[in-house]
Amino acid sequence: MAKKHINTEEHILEVAREVFMEHGFDGTSMQMIADVAGIHKSLLHYYYRTKERLFGQIFSKAFSQFIPHLGVIFMSDMTLKEKIYAFVDRYMDVFLKQPLIPLFVMQELSKNPQHLGELIRGAGIDPGLMIKNIKIAMEKEGIKMDDPRQFFINLIGLCVFPFVARPLIQQMLFDNDKEAYHNFILRRKKEIPELFINAMNIA
Repeated sequence: MAKKHINTEEHILEVAREVFMEHGFDGTSMQMIADVAGIHKSLLHYYYRTKERLFGQIFSKAFSQFIPHLGVIFMSDMTLKEKIYAFVDRYMDVFLKQPLIPLFVMQELSKNPQHLGELIRGAGIDPGLMIKNIKIAMEKEGIKMDDPRQFFINLIGLCVFPFVARPLIQQMLFDNDKEAYHNFILRRKKEIPELFINAMNIA
């Protein structure tokens, strides 16, 4: 019975993830998820109660697999150049596999930013310590920057925007060609690090 219970929950999460990806948060209903999952809506509510809770469960699972790696990268002994490449590569890979993450982040930023902060801290990430480590790496390599937070936010922004704006970018620039958009993102894994390295004169 316990195994069946776990399998049902996992099945719901997988189906819901696909439905949210296709229709977005606002365009998805619990009935829609239940229909695709082949279960009664009451069973869906029994496990997750609300769409928000279900969405949050999917995000938390993906987020927990993503965030710890960022801490490892920025707290490592890698050079700043190596950190930039590693960060962008990891960030892009996760977002390609888990495109719901930026959708959830935007949702939480507008409704419950405190929850997002709790998830980050709960994953063992100390942003202040990461920024301090970035500053140390810059000083060690002779890179002058008054506020390393600018570097950190710029790096995140260049990575996340194409995913947050995916529907618009895919429609306006690639005529809704998903494969063309995907290839564009793969190229950005090289473009973004090179942009930073050239702009900051990193050897």
